[in-house]
Amino acid sequence: MEEAPVKKQAAGAPAWVLTFADLMSLLLAFFVLLFSFSEMDKQKFKELSGSMKDAFGVQREIPAFKPPIGTSMIAREFSPGQPKPTVENQVRQEAVREMRDFVQVEADEALNDDLEKVKAHLAVEIAEGLVEVVDDGERVIIIRIRERGSFPSGSAVLSPGFEPVLAKMGSLLNEIDGQIVVAGHTDDVPIHTDRYFSNWDLSSARATTVLRGIIAASGQPNERFRVMAHAATRPLADNETADGRARNRRVEIFLLRGAKHEPAMGPAIGGRETSLLGSD
Repeated sequence: MEEAPVKKQAAGAPAWVLTFADLMSLLLAFFVLLFSFSEMDKQKFKELSGSMKDAFGVQREIPAFKPPIGTSMIAREFSPGQPKPTVENQVRQEAVREMRDFVQVEADEALNDDLEKVKAHLAVEIAEGLVEVVDDGERVIIIRIRERGSFPSGSAVLSPGFEPVLAKMGSLLNEIDGQIVVAGHTDDVPIHTDRYFSNWDLSSARATTVLRGIIAASGQPNERFRVMAHAATRPLADNETADGRARNRRVEIFLLRGAKHEPAMGPAIGGRETSLLGSD
């Protein structure tokens, strides 16, 4: 019986490999094409994300390369924000409130330092009852110059021996930044003389006298100062008594800390602003 001929296999890869390779190449080209379609415009994406952030208040995430923010630089305390679970193994801290509180604490500490500096610089005058130093609660330091020892009654001429006090104040202002407002006050007893037509004239003249002495001692530019006149409109005490009227007759120096240009003329220091600076 005659044997069937053996079919020899052709050399090389099978024929179906070529079809498979073509299919894989087409699939690769297809996915590359899809990827090219999905590539976004980075500039448009940034604009869109910025609009979404403004519309919905999305907080920016800033990578922190320093230790977490604490509430005290001295005590080295750490007050973290509320922790939130994340997919990635990361530690995150919402530092907006902590940073605001930290800045407020630093500002309050700087205010207290300046307040203590003023009190220490004028300790002798405070003990003698010539001046009073207070914080008005609005981050403004007030130096009150009482009439006793500074001006004779009904006059804007400095009493003898009070010039050194103004010189001390002038040197003090060289150590504290910010705008300075000098405000004059009187009691409600009317005045009408050849030199001072009313309490407005007397209060503005006293404030200007104090300001001239401070500028002469400190050498600070006129642009840093303002003069205000209140007459009897801002009493500290009751004008029905002699002690109350004496307390109301004063010149106040407002240290507006941190102000670089125009002082904030709020209700606490509002009044009639004079233009007597530089009129020598």
